[in-house]
Amino acid sequence: MFDSLSEKLQETLSGVRGRGALTEEDITRAMREIRLALLEADVNFKVVKQFTSAVKERCLGAEVQRQLNPGQQVVKIVNEELTKLMGGASAGLSFSPRPPTVILMAGLQGSGKTTATAKLARFLREEHGSSVGVAACDVYRPAAVEQLVKVGGQAGATVYERGTDADPVEIAAWARDQAERDGKDVLIVDTAGRLHIDEALMAELTKIKQTVRPTNVLLVVDAMTGQDAVNVAEQFAEAAQFDGVILSKLDGDARGGAALSVKAVTGKPILFASTGEKIENFERFHPDRMAQRILGMGDVLSFIEKAEKEVDEEDAKELERKLRKNEFTLEDFLDQLKKIRKMGPLTSLLGMMPGLAGQQLSKMNVDERELDRVEAIIHSMTPWERRHPESIKGSRRLRIAKGSGTSVQQVNQLVKQFGEMRKLMRGLSQGKMPDLGALMRQR
Repeated sequence: MFDSLSEKLQETLSGVRGRGALTEEDITRAMREIRLALLEADVNFKVVKQFTSAVKERCLGAEVQRQLNPGQQVVKIVNEELTKLMGGASAGLSFSPRPPTVILMAGLQGSGKTTATAKLARFLREEHGSSVGVAACDVYRPAAVEQLVKVGGQAGATVYERGTDADPVEIAAWARDQAERDGKDVLIVDTAGRLHIDEALMAELTKIKQTVRPTNVLLVVDAMTGQDAVNVAEQFAEAAQFDGVILSKLDGDARGGAALSVKAVTGKPILFASTGEKIENFERFHPDRMAQRILGMGDVLSFIEKAEKEVDEEDAKELERKLRKNEFTLEDFLDQLKKIRKMGPLTSLLGMMPGLAGQQLSKMNVDERELDRVEAIIHSMTPWERRHPESIKGSRRLRIAKGSGTSVQQVNQLVKQFGEMRKLMRGLSQGKMPDLGALMRQR
């Protein structure tokens, strides 16, 4: 995400980062390049002007801290202003003291609202232990109710639906009563996508809001639409008076205009971001961490949080024991690979590492399909072969290649690389430094 913007900002700031002294002309030139980068990222023009003015004023007026050189001080100021631009501190949902907490979802047609509803339901169930119900009030889009039944079920939520013939306002009121009767902690109301110029549908949204009395009104904004998303948010603010924003399809946006503009223009915080196609690719939005990722500083805290969710302490100890005893098998490798992939798209995870963003990340040419092939090859092995990869010879390799839809050469490569990895781990467990030169010559 934000690949183009991240690359250009990092390139601009690298020119001042190591400078021992900066003139006003140096600052002005850097601000001009930052302004162009933000405009190309489809950030609102007024927001760009305010941002660059604030950064320039601080750069020219700031006293350089003793532990930082002037260039590093500029980077620090840009990071702080980016964080402030996206909302400063992380914001969260409000919860009603008397359940259920009602969350009303609004958004344009095609913004990803129904999917975001299911993702939010799963998030609240997993992160807060909440019992969640979702109300299917989109009776206009073909198959919208069926979609919510499917993804809502995947999220572990109870779906309250009455087909497509009932009135959406009546469905919402009925669903609220059902959720209260069922003892649900949260009810998420999925409304129909609408155009901001559609007065009838906007009036319907107002009626639903008056009927269910939501604790939170969330606007789902398609990050791919850039600055247009901000214009939509402004107009929805008048009718729905929303409390916060969910950015959908953030993983597909290389620009960042919506994320960098919406808080400044509407005054409403970004609460969550959808970062992938899978239902678990959904997370709280942290302005400070996002600013660091844009500037190539990484987001180690988010990476640790994701890892902690997937790695059990006892499993980690058992894995360490197997590595020390050289008992790590392809079954263990497959298990670890699945846990890593559950954390999110590999490109997104690598983007959390300091220095691996923008141009650096694009050079790595990460291909998720290669991981699919690895999984397919291991799944085509028998349990015995996974525990004894050294036994995989001629006819076995041909059978595994056919079963996985890969080539014998790809099977050979996986078996060889796994063998090299085990040798490396065995040497490390015995306190021996690996012969890196020999390893490189084998490739």
